[in-house]
Amino acid sequence: MTPLVDLRNISISFGGVRAVDDVSLTLNAGEVVGLLGHNGAGKSTLIKILSGAYRASSGEIWIDGARADIQSPRDARRYNIETIYQTLALADNLDAASNLFLGRELTTALGFVDDARMEAETRKIMARLNPNFRKLNEPVSALSGGQRQSVAIARAVYFNARILIMDEPTAALGVHETQMVAELILELKKQGLGIFLISHDTREMLELCDRVSVMKNGRLVGTERTADVTEDDILSMIIMGKRPERAI
Repeated sequence: MTPLVDLRNISISFGGVRAVDDVSLTLNAGEVVGLLGHNGAGKSTLIKILSGAYRASSGEIWIDGARADIQSPRDARRYNIETIYQTLALADNLDAASNLFLGRELTTALGFVDDARMEAETRKIMARLNPNFRKLNEPVSALSGGQRQSVAIARAVYFNARILIMDEPTAALGVHETQMVAELILELKKQGLGIFLISHDTREMLELCDRVSVMKNGRLVGTERTADVTEDDILSMIIMGKRPERAI
């Protein structure tokens, strides 16, 4: 199967420091790949190269079997890559529909913003992703953390994301809210999206991911199927920088 994303020998340096050093990763459609590592390991920098925030010093990005030219976030969106950062980038004073279409508003034939159509489209996408979401007309500042994540995810999916990058999506959320986001991720996977998930929660990674990739000091320690490793194996990769030994 041709990978949805194929990062080949990616490197980037800042002031002589190699933040990412010759890293290769793949992501398939309908797959969740977790990225783990200490702060400064290089995982966020690697993902920012895919999202167009940084340009790699060397290496190649391939999307659907063809080499991709990603030099900006706009380029990334052309390849149906959307990023949901921990800060979410939502406008707190606007409701869900206004946030979903922020900067890409739907308009009438006369050029006026079509609020009714945007609300109807928001209801449709929310029914698909989170049927329990009801607060469409309230400012997102009044929403819970999980509901805010729902709005950010709906925005990405509505605009045809096929590759979704999620940076610490459950950070600072309670148990119920974390479960809500986990269910959203599994639903997106079922719909065929490929997801890169950045998290420090090893248990969450084992539950949600098909594979995990661990980085340390800018290099890739290794990529393992979650079915083949334990939480201790992953922690050892993060701390010691060594892949788990296999029994012969």
